[in-house]
Amino acid sequence: MKKNCLILLLLVFVSQSILAIDIKNVDPAFWWAGMKNPELQVMLYGNDIAKSDVTITSKTAKIKDIVKLESSNYILLYLDLSDAQPEKFDIVLQQGKDKKVIPYEIKQRKQGSADRVGFNASDVLYLIMPDRFANGDPSNDVIPGMLEAKVDRNGQYARHGGDFKGISDNLNYIHDLGVTAIWFNPVLENDMPEGSYHGYATTDYYKVDRRFGSNQEFVDLVDKVHAKGMKVVMDMIFNHCGSHHFFFTDRPSKDWFNYPEKYVQTSYKTTTQHDPYASAADKKLAIDGWFVESMPDLNQRNPHVAKYLIQNSIWWIEYSGLDGIRQDTHPYADYDMMSRWCKEITEEYPDFNIVGETWLNNNVAIAFWQKDSKLAAPRNSNLRCVMDFPLMGVMEKAFDEETNPWDRGMSRIYEYLGQDIVFENPMELLIFLDNHDTSRFYRNIEQTSNLNRYKQAIAFLLTTRGIPEIYYGTEILMAADKSEGDGYLRRDFPGGWAGDPVNAFNASERTAQQNEAFDYMKKILNWRKGNEAIAKGTLKHFAPMNSVYVYERKYNDKSVVVILSGSEEEKVINLADYKEILPKNQAKDIISENTINLTGETLTIGPRSVFILEF
Repeated sequence: MKKNCLILLLLVFVSQSILAIDIKNVDPAFWWAGMKNPELQVMLYGNDIAKSDVTITSKTAKIKDIVKLESSNYILLYLDLSDAQPEKFDIVLQQGKDKKVIPYEIKQRKQGSADRVGFNASDVLYLIMPDRFANGDPSNDVIPGMLEAKVDRNGQYARHGGDFKGISDNLNYIHDLGVTAIWFNPVLENDMPEGSYHGYATTDYYKVDRRFGSNQEFVDLVDKVHAKGMKVVMDMIFNHCGSHHFFFTDRPSKDWFNYPEKYVQTSYKTTTQHDPYASAADKKLAIDGWFVESMPDLNQRNPHVAKYLIQNSIWWIEYSGLDGIRQDTHPYADYDMMSRWCKEITEEYPDFNIVGETWLNNNVAIAFWQKDSKLAAPRNSNLRCVMDFPLMGVMEKAFDEETNPWDRGMSRIYEYLGQDIVFENPMELLIFLDNHDTSRFYRNIEQTSNLNRYKQAIAFLLTTRGIPEIYYGTEILMAADKSEGDGYLRRDFPGGWAGDPVNAFNASERTAQQNEAFDYMKKILNWRKGNEAIAKGTLKHFAPMNSVYVYERKYNDKSVVVILSGSEEEKVINLADYKEILPKNQAKDIISENTINLTGETLTIGPRSVFILEF
């Protein structure tokens, strides 16, 4: 009898365990009162939960809609927070006698949260790939249960172990260099079996990768960056996720992804977004095709997908205190949804800035994507900042060539900037010599023997129109060619790992040439801080004469005149040719710190030299 009772109790316990409502994910885990958009989407994910009745115990939030999708493992709960106050309440799922109570919280927003200042032309962004910058905590290199279960610093596509603590430990180095913002390559979870180091195959939109640290450690890092007077820009990816994301392995609905039946690769021809003659077939393949097979293409035309992504970015801004977002593969996603996203972000945070990766080969194509562009009218991308990839190509050649009046050397820069009429706002262009996807400015170490090329490029980058970005390691002349592999473009910063033979974070361990490059960049960067002529000023330039390119940046009564020689020989320029931008008889050259006398008729310029004259 006793044995039969025990068996019966065991059967009851097992049956209750089977029937118990199991919740695997609640996205987002909390929200805030007082947001401009009062609608909140809460995604609930768990086995067969769509059979549940849903109620909430909130006193101020109301259920607006309950959406059951094709998969019975999802419920989308839409809440109306128009009158919501900060409070803790329960989301209750009921299946017969089985009940699941999910604690939820509407938090109080931080005072002034909506008033944050985004990055702008007064800033210089320092781009870091976290896995390759510095390893401050070796204990998180391998996380049990994650798919890529090893660290191999000799493998260019393997994880190397960089993390948040490594970045935090070296914030003094970054701040001392003189940049004003840090752009992190993706930090969200990438639980993929290989190649997870780069971060572009997200497997959880609400968690940072545990091999970098925890969500709280990321917040702490942002706070530390802010404490040093710098901003934080977070890389996000809306076009695709990783193939091990739960809503790909267990899809909410068939139309959650583009080409749901099978993998179809994009043509990468995103010119179809602005091409007036593009066929529908070409446009669909470019926009709906997958970037690669391991990165399935999200369907942003699905309103629930769109809401999920938009909310996610707002959650990270509010939760971690971001100052900006860099959106990966921006033209590969749905134009109208991305426009809506930019608009909703701006409505919540009026001065927040987003830069879209617009990797296109001409300035007309890039201009199409900028906010208020007449090229896209009557449509509007609402995207303030776009990446000026064509200028990168121009600079790559210009500082190698002898200048002539037509199409070489500095003339390339003059001709390209002369086409800025296509841009709605040239000051809202992200400009750069290289990044994590391109060959470094120096393709091989032999090229670094000539610092004139480096000095001219850095001087131009940091004084022309736009928002400069510096790729980590450029300041110490790190070199790499894309033909050697993307992982090599993203190699470790020397000294970021215990036992490295050289620690380039310390001046005493850098070579004399590396210190010369570092000190040169540092001088211009720190001079640039707070310089309104550079941050807000107009640009006036002169057609290169006698191989010399001259331009002025001016704001109110402050001006800066930059002189770049595109010749391997000494040149003499006639000052009368530039009298309209030379308001005084002398000026300080911020590089040499010498006073330059402008009372004579001419000025002698050394081979491949640079003057940055401040009036």
